[in-house]
Amino acid sequence: MSYNSNFITLFKALYMEEILNNINIIFYICAYLVASIPVGAIIVKIFANKNLLQIGSKSTGATNVYRAFVDISPQKAKFFSLLTMFLDAIKGLIVVLVAKCMGLSFETQYAIAILAILGHCYSPFLFFQGGKGVATAIGGMVLLIPIESCVGLIIWAVVGKIFKVSSLSSLSGVLSGVILTFIIPSLFHLPTQIDINQQIGTHAPIVIIGVIILNTHIENIKRLIYKEEKQIIGDTVA
Repeated sequence: MSYNSNFITLFKALYMEEILNNINIIFYICAYLVASIPVGAIIVKIFANKNLLQIGSKSTGATNVYRAFVDISPQKAKFFSLLTMFLDAIKGLIVVLVAKCMGLSFETQYAIAILAILGHCYSPFLFFQGGKGVATAIGGMVLLIPIESCVGLIIWAVVGKIFKVSSLSSLSGVLSGVILTFIIPSLFHLPTQIDINQQIGTHAPIVIIGVIILNTHIENIKRLIYKEEKQIIGDTVA
């Protein structure tokens, strides 16, 4: 019994040492945990003394932050929703940026971006609830595929401005960005640093991100199909 116990203890120690010595695994864990910090929920709790998970769509994203503040002050609603959007994007950007500065492979950088999005959408600090993942996805991707990301961001802003429907603008921006990764690298000769074909030779990470975003917007998609999705109040899109 003692022999088995010592063997298990030794195995656990070696296994933990292997994890701690693997920089990729450390980055995966850190990316997930950093991105899972519920910025929107924290802002709403501090400045409005409300539980964001009990408001509107129960998402921690910028649009729901807007809903939390709009009855207090439209100006505050716009400011805090834009702040939330910015900070959510920074979560995705910072983890990929650090990985890039550390010289980690493109495969690892894409994996880190995906884990950051998952952390934002399914935060362990909120019992695996969270946001829709759009801002964090843009933040993570802008360093890897900046052209597609920026075009997607422009489409997101234009659709949001015209139709004033948050989910429609988000889905349009993300899906157009995904589609453009199949088109732009084929039409233009891009540097390796921003060409997904030369970086990893597969579009799998981008498709996975698209699927995650679609999954977090399932209810919105249903409402869009039945023309029940509400417009955004004011000029803020998220």
